[in-house]
Amino acid sequence: MTEGDLSAAGLKVGIVVSRFNSSITDRLLEGALDALLRSGAKEGDLEVVRVPGAFEIPLVTKTLAETKRYAAIVCLGALIRGETPHFEHLATQVAKGIAETSLEWGVPVAFGVLTADSVDQAVERAGGKRGNRGAEAARTAVEMAVLLKKLKKK
Repeated sequence: MTEGDLSAAGLKVGIVVSRFNSSITDRLLEGALDALLRSGAKEGDLEVVRVPGAFEIPLVTKTLAETKRYAAIVCLGALIRGETPHFEHLATQVAKGIAETSLEWGVPVAFGVLTADSVDQAVERAGGKRGNRGAEAARTAVEMAVLLKKLKKK
């Protein structure tokens, strides 16, 4: 059986984080950075790129992937349902763009974009009762980067 592990030592990781809903996305970023550093990553191997909103995450993620400098990319944002269908359109396009980049460039791209029905629900997932989705996404990115590295060596 082949599987990844959570050792980020020597991995260069890009983190794309939305400024929109920054009271939530800043918490996601803190969780991601903490998880990566605890997994052995060095600060110099982590690059944080801020974008205006969640819709801009896929383009910047693709641009980072194209450089081939990153073992993994973590995407962080917070979409909160409103009274219009805008939420559904954004959530669909952001998820699709992130997935397409991962498949096109063969780089693990972890989805740490919250899709919440309320601010309270988002806060719970950004370091509250339900953990920190940023930290979870960072660990997923590391595990997948290590797994792909192992599979490519076989």
